Amino acid sequence: MTDEFHQKLHHIAPLGLSGDTAQTKGMTRIEAISGKTVGSKDLWMGETHVSAATASDNHHHGESETAIYIVRGNPVFVFYDAEKDEETRLETKPGDYIFVPPWVPHREENPDPDNEAVVVIARTTQEAIVVNLPSLKS
Repeated sequence: MTDEFHQKLHHIAPLGLSGDTAQTKGMTRIEAISGKTVGSKDLWMGETHVSAATASDNHHHGESETAIYIVRGNPVFVFYDAEKDEETRLETKPGDYIFVPPWVPHREENPDPDNEAVVVIARTTQEAIVVNLPSLKS
């Protein structure tokens, strides 16, 4: 009989990643850790790929907090700063982290004309909540 201290660990190799998750135009999300893949209850984790010279659509992740780790490339994260009444751009490099609070409209951009940007994302909701929006002010 298995108790909470003696459950199995799960190993997800790259071939086990799934694109069967919520998507936003201009990027590709791939899930690794989720209820569908390992039976997690409160955690979602995966990768996002943004092609060279591409920007995603504006979107938010509902009630989910999102943590992002930059693996490859120099993606730019854009959000609307209400205090300044303007879009704000956060330029990143590999090794950087970004925190996206719940409900905050944002988009990812990859200004590099030749190379894909890759990030690892973790969310506090088991499902990848994605709400696509017409603007960052929505």
